[in-house]
Amino acid sequence: MNPNIPQTGQTRIVIVGAGFGGLRLARMLADRREFQVVLVNRTNYHEFQPLYYQVATAGLEANSILFPLRAVFAGYKNVHIRVTTVTQIRPADKEIDTELGPISYDYLVMATGADTNFFGQQNIIEKALPMKSVSEAIALRNRILQNFEDALSVETDDERDGLMDVVVVGGGPTGVELCGTLAEMKRTVLPSDYPELDFEMMQIFLIESGGELLGPMSENSHKKSEEYLRELGVDVRLNTRVKDFDGRTVHMNDGTSLRTNNLIWAAGVKATPLAGLPPEVMGRGGRVLVNRYSQVEGFTDIFALGDVALMAEGETWPNGHPQIAQPAIQQGKHLGKNLMRLIKNQPLEPFTYKDLGTMATIGRGLAVVDLPFLKFSGVLAWLTWLMVHLMAIVGVKNRLLILINWMWNYLTYDNSLRLIIRQKLPAGNFSNMQERVADTLVVNKQS
Repeated sequence: MNPNIPQTGQTRIVIVGAGFGGLRLARMLADRREFQVVLVNRTNYHEFQPLYYQVATAGLEANSILFPLRAVFAGYKNVHIRVTTVTQIRPADKEIDTELGPISYDYLVMATGADTNFFGQQNIIEKALPMKSVSEAIALRNRILQNFEDALSVETDDERDGLMDVVVVGGGPTGVELCGTLAEMKRTVLPSDYPELDFEMMQIFLIESGGELLGPMSENSHKKSEEYLRELGVDVRLNTRVKDFDGRTVHMNDGTSLRTNNLIWAAGVKATPLAGLPPEVMGRGGRVLVNRYSQVEGFTDIFALGDVALMAEGETWPNGHPQIAQPAIQQGKHLGKNLMRLIKNQPLEPFTYKDLGTMATIGRGLAVVDLPFLKFSGVLAWLTWLMVHLMAIVGVKNRLLILINWMWNYLTYDNSLRLIIRQKLPAGNFSNMQERVADTLVVNKQS
């Protein structure tokens, strides 16, 4: 196969990854005639990661948080999109190897993001439920809903507890928001969907190894998020670490255990850099060491953005910027300006991160917001969270779909998205295929 990208006299910028940073950079350069932009991504769409948990809990349909890349760049003849996987970089040849074949570059930008970090715990890799892609969020939704269907037919309380109880590991925004939404579902929509089940018996646990929830946020956010979750009935356990999970029982480092079939892992992330870089440029958490111009250390033609990049910025960010959307977006915008300077032989300008604040929603009318000049919580914080996330979504149609879903859910405590949707294999003997797919999924999780 051949990527079939035309050779022109333009400076070719190859961007690997269409997350927040990669997409922001590509959009900046799309109307610049000096550049030929090649956007390489494993899927043909951009994913709005902060709302994965709403897909997982049937609050939003997946297409609401996805936006087709070709729709974003329709009409831009200098932008070429290739849906494939990059296997390695060959810096000496100024090429990347992909499953479609090699692609040459003048400048290469890694915006490959991060994936779930299981910290090398093999049982948890194989049996826990991650949520770092929209496909994993859909799989989690199917699992949760199927569990309630199965709970109607089991014979023992132990089996029913295993199906209905949920343990979420990780007290960051994903874990907190997921627990809050599950607790709201337990109180409102699930009892009407499954009147034969006693949801007073359903337990939701949030396990956090640190001493507070939402660690990087303010003391007010720590206290309020824990207070809100406990009021919703979530059992919050701080200073507790999960050490094993056999598919039926979660074992903690303090000797306690919890009976559940459902361990949702939101405890950390690790960067996913491209293979082929020298080991000396790799930093903590698999992140690639870059300078203040986003250049990978030792290179002038390879850059890294967002979660995959570790950029030390003075005393404020000595260990790199937080792995959230804003640093990636700001770095993508800044690199776009610097690439324009490069081709004009102008000096590059160093990047400075502007912390615009952090926020998390816990439940209906409950959220915490940390702005640089103000910390607040409650209904006003919840409305702020709704507005900020709504405006950050790519595409007017997606914003409208999400707004309608949120308004309907708020007014009725209901939605029509609690659907179990699975792929159906054609008729025939596909046992070998299923085994190969299962093996591939295990390998992908491990990598």
